Amino acid sequence: MKHLKKKFFDTIDQINERVVNIRHDLHMHPELSGHEEHTKYLVKGILEASGYEIGESNRHFGLVADLRVDAKAKTIAIRADMDALPIQERTNKPYASREAGIMHACGHDSHTAIALGTAIALAAYKKELPGNIRFIFQPSEESKEGGSIELIEEGVLENVDGILGLHAYPYLPTGQIGYKYGVMMASSDIFTIEIFGKAAHGARPHEGVDAILVTSMIVNSLNHIVSRMIDPLHPAVISLGTIEGGKASNIICEHVILKGTVRTINEEVRKNIPKMMETSIEGICRAMGAHYNFDYMFGQPELINSDSMVDIVVKEAGEILGEDQCIDLKEPVMGAEDFSEYLKLVPGAFFRLGTCNKEKETCISQHNSRFDVDDDALQIGMKIMGASALAFLKQKK
Repeated sequence: MKHLKKKFFDTIDQINERVVNIRHDLHMHPELSGHEEHTKYLVKGILEASGYEIGESNRHFGLVADLRVDAKAKTIAIRADMDALPIQERTNKPYASREAGIMHACGHDSHTAIALGTAIALAAYKKELPGNIRFIFQPSEESKEGGSIELIEEGVLENVDGILGLHAYPYLPTGQIGYKYGVMMASSDIFTIEIFGKAAHGARPHEGVDAILVTSMIVNSLNHIVSRMIDPLHPAVISLGTIEGGKASNIICEHVILKGTVRTINEEVRKNIPKMMETSIEGICRAMGAHYNFDYMFGQPELINSDSMVDIVVKEAGEILGEDQCIDLKEPVMGAEDFSEYLKLVPGAFFRLGTCNKEKETCISQHNSRFDVDDDALQIGMKIMGASALAFLKQKK
């Protein structure tokens, strides 16, 4: 196993420049959720040349690539997301986005490149592998539904015994990783509230029902749910992202639409929040003579890592980087990731790959127009992914 891992690492060193170039190509040609056509065919061509069996869908641009060794052996999956964001890039890097208003502002180009490099290197030693490897190139992670669900429905996890994923992380320096046992990220739900009042002249408000006034009371009430109705030991966030209503300064508004998101790291709290919200909305509307519609959509669940899989990642990363470079993140974050859907069905680990390099200006947060990834992190990501996959496959079933 040590001999195989060394050969794998040597191959990663040899192809690293190629992988960086792939990442730059992807970065220059970003594609939004559901439109990852260029990305898909670039990935497909590289994988086919490396001898992978490719599975495609007519529903989306995701694909699955298998390196089959033994039907009776274990299978490890490695997942990479591919979509970009509707943001105008302002990095001024030579490989900056060439698509107006679209950029890889979350590092998915690096995730795809890391998975591709890992796939290329592992394929070189197919006959020596202790088990099967499946690469999942997922579309639409940034969409509200999350692209993982479609892939799961199509059987992407069939015969899979474990799964690995990573995310570029500008809050840790290049050369470190962040790991977390148990709950790592929050669930993510969305809601829409419509308030129906009654229009009237602005000079005669008593003849109408002011939907804006009702809305303001509802906003205040929703903010009290987290601070006064939920155990402070169970973090939760209710955030309103948009409020739309009103037509003119002298008309009492009759219709307002509010949209927002809810994040929690406790499933029981998550189930109760919609009831708390509707109780507040209903009470205020009844008191003010208004009516409402309340639509609540449960999205991705909490991302919960498997201890045994985290153990593997930490051990392999420790050997590559040094144990002191593996950072226990200790507390979960309120961001969400649809990798959580895979973890509901198979054991797995999701970890943070440090990408902060101040000299290269790669310490800027995700979803920012100046976000970028330190290319030096790609080599680290490939080695940790590949070594962790090999370690998992070596374990008895």
